[in-house]
Amino acid sequence: MDVYSLTAFRQRKETAKYEVNLHEGFWSPNKYCGFLNTFKYEEEKVILDKYTLVEATGIRTVYNWFQYFSAETLKMELEDCGFDVDQLYSDVAGSPPTPESAEFAVIAKKP
Repeated sequence: MDVYSLTAFRQRKETAKYEVNLHEGFWSPNKYCGFLNTFKYEEEKVILDKYTLVEATGIRTVYNWFQYFSAETLKMELEDCGFDVDQLYSDVAGSPPTPESAEFAVIAKKP
């Protein structure tokens, strides 16, 4: 599996954005007003991208949560679930791990 790293977490900022047809109309084929609020939870290493989408027919809210990990915290979580970490990579292509990687991939196995 692949996950976001703490390097990527440090790069994320809390933001607020408004745009007609936010993300080039990704959320609807109809015209809408999109609001994006990004919240950063330092202690938990979690980011929330909250989308509020206002259309003529109503309002929708989408909560997109992202958890960020160090290799050590991911290894602990996997071990707590009964897995052993077999390999760790900088990406899903199998590059060697580096501290500047925004994500990393892990191969975990049940013993």
